[in-house]
Order: sequence, then structure tokens, then C-alpha cells
Amino acid sequence: MQTCRTIEEIRSVVKSLKMAGKKIAFIPTMGALHEGHLSLIREAHQHGDAVLVSIFVNPEQFGPNEDYDTYPREFEQDLEKCRDAGVKAVFAPGPEELYSDKKYLKIDISDLNRHMCGGSRPGFFEGILLVVNKLFNIIEPDVALFGQKDIQQFQIIRRLAEEFNHGTELVMVPISRANDGLALSSRNAYLSSEERKTAPGLYRSLQYIEKQVNGGVDTPSLLINHQKSELEAKGFKIDYLNTFSLKTLQPVKTLESGETYILAGAVWLGKTRLIDNILIEF
Repeated sequence: MQTCRTIEEIRSVVKSLKMAGKKIAFIPTMGALHEGHLSLIREAHQHGDAVLVSIFVNPEQFGPNEDYDTYPREFEQDLEKCRDAGVKAVFAPGPEELYSDKKYLKIDISDLNRHMCGGSRPGFFEGILLVVNKLFNIIEPDVALFGQKDIQQFQIIRRLAEEFNHGTELVMVPISRANDGLALSSRNAYLSSEERKTAPGLYRSLQYIEKQVNGGVDTPSLLINHQKSELEAKGFKIDYLNTFSLKTLQPVKTLESGETYILAGAVWLGKTRLIDNILIEF
């Protein structure tokens, strides 16, 4: 496995692979790799001949009071996991490699970032699109894989690939969960032992709403409000909990037959922000 720190190095690797006729599957990450990332790598081997992973804690997607400085960084362990998983090359640039001192251009997003995580984290998805656009331009992957846990991110990047004509196929991989249902996340490391016991409550609330919707409830607002109260009673602070259109990422009050919806929530438990979602075909 090759570890590349510069754009020149990773482009040289990509050029050699493409000259050898290899199909490149790419997974962008911020490191602190866990089973969720490893499931993406396993899936990537089914879509490409050579799997490439980037490890880059992107400063552009963190707000001024967010956890950029304290975000988990486990670079040597990450390299070992990638090597064991059959990754061909890791691209691990520093911020100065991807960003110049002065930026004159930016990417704006219309509507798709108004709700869900975009509603409470201004600039978050603009920062993600900035780095993903750069990574797609540098690596030019045939396939890129992302996790369903960040479904709003996936839908917005899907629009990026379409509107900017990247020619990269995007694959969304189902959420990896712990035995008690908690969606795996690098930020789970922030949870105390007591908070870790409480954390699966978000997924259980989503499951309860899903069950009622599958039973025929097409206006789940009362169910959602009840679950918000239940979560708050357990110590969660609600960011959002609602049903959203998969196409537009806008909140939906009445579900219509034949449509796909995202039942999604984001909550704070102590200092840890947890997100989760379930796709519902109504």
C-alpha cells in the first residue's frame, strides 16, 4: 500500500493504475476509521479493481465553535486498517496541500442544505462540497462510496457529481451499527460510558416511528413529537427529528404512496452530536 502526501504523488499512482486498466473505487474519509469505514472498503472491492482512501480532517466543514482541533486523529492505526483491508493507496494531504492561503472561489448550495444537518451547521455542506470537488478532480475515481448515515451529504454530493459532470458513479452503503443499534461514528468516542448506554435511544425512536408508518400512518407528526419528548426525558437535546423527501431534502408532513422518505434525527447527548436515519418507501 502506498501512502501519498501530495497531489503529485497520488496523481502518479492513479495514472499508473489507469494505464494498467484498473477501475478505481474511492472512499473519502476524515480518518479515525471504524467498522463503518471498513464496510465501505469491503463494498468498494466489489465495484473497482483498486481501492483508494483519503484521510483528511477538512477544516472547511467545521464551524468556529466545532471540534476541528479535538476531532479524533489515529493516523497510524488508520493506515494499518487500510493495509489489512487491501487498500491500494491512501491520500493523506495536509491542509496546505489542498488549500491556498487565499481563496477567491466558493461553492454555493440552494435548498438542499436548508434543513436537516445543513439547517443547524451553516457552511458545513459548502465545506464538504469544496473538498469533495477537489478530491474528485485530483483522483478522478470511477466509483466513490459513502455511508447512508450521512444521507444528506450523499444526496448533495450526488448533485455535485451530476451538475459538475464529474463522471463518477456514486454508491451509498447501508449504515453500520453496533449490536445495540447505535450507528457507528468516529464521534462516538466522545460518549461517556453512561451516555453510550443511552445513545441507541435515537435509533429506537426512529424504529418506533418507522413501524407505525409501515402500519399505515401517513401523517407522523404526532408520533414524532411524542418521540421527541421521550428522547428529551432520557437526556437528549433535539436538533431535529422529522421525515424528509429523499429527492428535495425538505420536511414532509403527509407521506404519499410511491415516494421514498428519509426518517432522520440529530441529537446532542452531552457533548456528542449523534445522527441517524431510516429510509422509508411508502
